[in-house]
Amino acid sequence: MTDKTQFDLVVYGATSFVGAITAEYLLSRYGVAGQLRWAIASRSETKLAALKDQLGEGAEGLPTIIANSDDEASLIAMCEQTHLVISTVGPYALYGEKLVKVCATNGTNYCDLTGEVQWIAAMLEKYGEAARESGALIVNCCGFDSIPSDLGTHFLQNFAEKTTGGTCETVEFGVEAAKGEFSGGTVASLLNVLKEAGADPSLRKKLADPYLLCPDEYNNTAKQRTEARYYSDALKSWCAPFVMAGINTRIVQRTNALQGNRYGENFRYSEYTMTGDGLRGRLGSIAMTLGMGGFMGVLALPPTRWLAEKILPKPGEGPSKEVQEAGFFKIKLAGTTESGEVVSVRVTGDRDPGYGSTAKMLAEAGLCILETAETGKNAGGFWTPASLMGDTLIERLEANAGLTFEAI
Repeated sequence: MTDKTQFDLVVYGATSFVGAITAEYLLSRYGVAGQLRWAIASRSETKLAALKDQLGEGAEGLPTIIANSDDEASLIAMCEQTHLVISTVGPYALYGEKLVKVCATNGTNYCDLTGEVQWIAAMLEKYGEAARESGALIVNCCGFDSIPSDLGTHFLQNFAEKTTGGTCETVEFGVEAAKGEFSGGTVASLLNVLKEAGADPSLRKKLADPYLLCPDEYNNTAKQRTEARYYSDALKSWCAPFVMAGINTRIVQRTNALQGNRYGENFRYSEYTMTGDGLRGRLGSIAMTLGMGGFMGVLALPPTRWLAEKILPKPGEGPSKEVQEAGFFKIKLAGTTESGEVVSVRVTGDRDPGYGSTAKMLAEAGLCILETAETGKNAGGFWTPASLMGDTLIERLEANAGLTFEAI
């Protein structure tokens, strides 16, 4: 960066579980006194000091900023010091709006790892025009929600164009294997969405709309896949529900809209968990569907949700470093062209999807947004990872973050 802004980026909410992992990644890969100028921010000076102690050698000179999600003046003061804010403060529907408002209004670039589709829709409506006017690049869902989905589809469509001469009108995403644990932050976000939906019938209708995040002029009328389970000829597997499909499918459809229907005017996209072929796969899909339905049913009812809140991890809690490093994910995407030809790709990550990999994806996405902003080629506004960064982010993730994108 060449202007007088003090920092290239600030990790806001650095004392949260995933914020601390993100700070640790940035410190280990980019240091403090090097070319990247960055800081950590939180509402608690004591917790920031404790985080620096936790990060250990090299963190002594890491700058800190005090800012509170409820105090707009402190958020403005933070944003005036940096080109970009990486926000890990969730649930975003409870704590995220004022920061988005400040960034969109003041031209500060922003990214996060939210999976709260109803909140993103509200932010688009309230601050989309402000971001366009200020030039701020706002990118939600820069973690496991929704980079493997969004960039995986982007990668698949590139491959399809090279091998078949056109894009795929249908893409099926299947989780082949994954190992990891929930953290308290993820649980809190999920419970908040269910609380909001339970209190607002109109919100339940919005959440069911596959094109919720698309501009009004997006005219895709294709019937999206809604079965709880099915057999996929393209994936060659029985498929059961995937808990993150509700957000990822909306992001991928928004990418298609922002790119002028690059994937087709009637693009169909779905996400499931693969349970395998044959009788064992079929039985697995039945068991997983019943289990997922029961789990969501428990969380949807206030009395049992209250009990679940007592049992499930609290915000700030999450898997150990050993569990993160032992985790991984492997995802297959199969696309079908208009002529019926099937092309497939695979996306893998070398850490647990929700935290170890997510922190690396989030940090690299932030750095990629800075590169994109420097080119001046993209207008301000709310983007998706693939529509703003595409191949450039894929290259960063493969070089630095332990992800692979490969044709099968």
